[in-house]
Amino acid sequence: MTIQRINPSTMAPPGGHYSHAVEANGFVFISGELPITPAGEKLNQASFEDQATQALANVQAALEAAGSSIAQLVQVRVYVTDIEHWPAFNRIYKEWAGAEPPARAVVPVPVLHYGFLIEVEGVGVVG
Repeated sequence: MTIQRINPSTMAPPGGHYSHAVEANGFVFISGELPITPAGEKLNQASFEDQATQALANVQAALEAAGSSIAQLVQVRVYVTDIEHWPAFNRIYKEWAGAEPPARAVVPVPVLHYGFLIEVEGVGVVG
């Protein structure tokens, strides 16, 4: 089995000891993506909507660097610091994920790194 670790130049370098994506056996596993711009700007002071949009853009960038796409996602996990953000996230996510969305979980958590309001991870297929 071949394992490929993926850290695309279209994203800020990982902020810890991890890869943005790992492709193995036809699957791509996307690390928990935070609202950090490709230039490395942390959007922790931005609105929830802006944070959600950036986190999803990061998931998409990692998928595409692995040769996958949003349409090839099979599962997404979303962590939010306040379940009150769920309706706003669902609205943004519906547009992002399209008409045939993957399986998904939205998990309320007490706190995220750097004071972010959202983190998104996922699993997709390649090819």
